[in-house]
Amino acid sequence: MSRLEQQLEFIKEIDKLKSIVRRSLLINGERYENSAEHSWHFAIMALILTEHYPHRLDTMKVVRMALIHDLAEIYAGDTYCYDDNMARNQHQREAQAIKKLFSLMPDDQQKYFLELWNEFESGQSHESKFARVIDRLNPFMLNYFSGGESWLKHQVRKSQVLKRMGEIEFSCPTIWAYVMTLLENALNKGWIIDDSTCPTPVINNLSQIDPVV
Repeated sequence: MSRLEQQLEFIKEIDKLKSIVRRSLLINGERYENSAEHSWHFAIMALILTEHYPHRLDTMKVVRMALIHDLAEIYAGDTYCYDDNMARNQHQREAQAIKKLFSLMPDDQQKYFLELWNEFESGQSHESKFARVIDRLNPFMLNYFSGGESWLKHQVRKSQVLKRMGEIEFSCPTIWAYVMTLLENALNKGWIIDDSTCPTPVINNLSQIDPVV
């Protein structure tokens, strides 16, 4: 197989990302978004919001991370961020899936994209820290501006949201302040369960009550 044929085979395969449906509604509430749409929205947000990160960034590197970070879901499926049970082996499942997918590409591109995916996963570089901020901010905004339906459906609790969004606090203080404002509003509207007033045990395996779509 020629280099071009390998590249086009990979391009054909990643079309499958459009069929991976996530748990966040579009802001207009008409349907759930797919993972390809999430990656696109993530990339645009990264271009726009880099000024709020307190360190110099290679913005295009962040965009590349945005475009590849969820490709593993083609084989591993989407893991809902508040499903503790599925999260236990998420990295292992997705690491195996991404290696399988990237193996379709020429060796040099396979190596580059795998290193980039691993950098995003590790969250150690400034680019990966900022990318992870946006990866958390995006569904949070969708959940809020679509009326909290996904939070309500899955009985999401304040402590879970704070744990999920915590990376933002130290990486982007201005974005964190915005998140906290929306979180407080969501609590006041009853979209998120306040642990301090409703100490019911958290449902850890959401896949048992709502299969991954």
